[in-house]
Order: sequence, then C-alpha cells, then structure tokens
Amino acid sequence: MSHYTYRLAVTDDAPALLDLTRRAYRPIRELGINFAAANADLALVEYNIRHHMCFIMEEDGKPLSTLTLRMPWGPQPGPFGVPHIWWFAVDPDIGRKGIGTTMLAWCEETMVRDTLKSPAVSLGTAKEHPWLGDMYVRRGYVPIMEKDLGKGHTTVFYKKRLIPEGEPDR
Repeated sequence: MSHYTYRLAVTDDAPALLDLTRRAYRPIRELGINFAAANADLALVEYNIRHHMCFIMEEDGKPLSTLTLRMPWGPQPGPFGVPHIWWFAVDPDIGRKGIGTTMLAWCEETMVRDTLKSPAVSLGTAKEHPWLGDMYVRRGYVPIMEKDLGKGHTTVFYKKRLIPEGEPDR
C-alpha cells in the first residue's frame, strides 16, 4: 500500500512543479485551451507558490500531484467567497491510479473543510474541455455560472458543498 505525503510547496520546489505541470497540461495546450498553468514558466510557478496555498502530494519524495487553493482574501479570489481550486496537475507518467481523485479528496476534506472550516469550495474549467466538466460534476461539483474571461474560452465555475445540507455553515 502506498503512503502519500502532502505539504505546502516552497520556492525550491518550483523547477520540479514546472516540469510536472508542463507535462500534465500538454493535452490542454494541444486542445488550444489557454489555462495559465498550461503555459507556465518558472516565474509563474514561483509566484503561485508565494501567493497561494500550493500543495504537493508526494510518494518517497517524488511529486505525484500538485493543487493550488486561491483564498477569498488573496490576490486572485474565486467568484464565490470560498477557497478556489486552481492549478491541479497529476504526473501523466503515473497512469490511471486514482492519484488525482486522492489529491482532490484530500484538499476538499482535510484542507478546505477540516482545516480552513469552509463549507464549500469552488473551481473553474473551460467549457470547451471535452471531459473535465463531467468529471467535476461526478465528484459533486455543481455548475453555477459561465463567464468569458477573455482567454479564448468560456470558463464554467463550479461549487461543491463540503458539509451536509441542513448543517450550519462553520
């Protein structure tokens, strides 16, 4: 059984995260979708680490996945006043082993719900992407609004409630 560790990234992690991100987002670039992470450079990765909560999921010191939370009070808040998932990547060389599902669940439950005490989380993805929207809906995300952010695609913003209905927000 694998043992994963999770931690906040530091700027020394930037080269490894840039490599993982560039490889993971190659299909996005091939689709012509202009996500910031798809065309990241070292300076943008370092900015992401310094200004947001950028997490790394590792196994034996090797980065398997990265996911960033943008905070409502930070420089790039999401649209709903809750933590916003951004820049989510899984090492494409791993294959389909549930790493992305595990990383997303850890972030939603351990970080957003249990640590930050937020009742919900949001994310956005390109309407034009052939499968990401459906994947997020299967994971309990609800599409709330669409917006053209001037990046060549329509962004669909999703929200997921992390505490049971009827339970008061924390």
